[in-house]
Amino acid sequence: MKKKSDTIKWTETETQAWIGLVKAQQHLLDKVEEELKKAGFPQLSWYDILWELERSKDGSLRLNDIGKKVILDKHNVTRLVQRLESEGLVSRSQCPVDGRGIFACITDKGKKLRRKMWKVYERVVRMNFLCKYNKKELHEFRNFIERIQASGFSDSA
Repeated sequence: MKKKSDTIKWTETETQAWIGLVKAQQHLLDKVEEELKKAGFPQLSWYDILWELERSKDGSLRLNDIGKKVILDKHNVTRLVQRLESEGLVSRSQCPVDGRGIFACITDKGKKLRRKMWKVYERVVRMNFLCKYNKKELHEFRNFIERIQASGFSDSA
């Protein structure tokens, strides 16, 4: 049985708001990727994993937990962590409690790379997003995002 909400059409404003949000997010991520590449850095997904590891309590997380926390591609975490490990940016170890889980731990080399990448990332976001809004508008924007997250779209971080 169809619910009434299934047949309600979007208004032009609703359509433009949704499309605008998706396109703006994609544009910003593409711009960060482009500038990281120009600077000779790896892809943004590497930064994403290194950031989550570095900001964790002891610099390590289970691979499953990394997948829940990262902003970008959640499906390739194991493969990305293997690549990061081969570059000496993380180390992996078995979970001492259950043996099935795998932990990734950021190395000093990983921390250094993440900090270098942050300079590019921060600059691009500041120039293409943050500088477009005043403090009050950014606060309102944050409130809008929190409302979306409160409806069940946020992670458990």
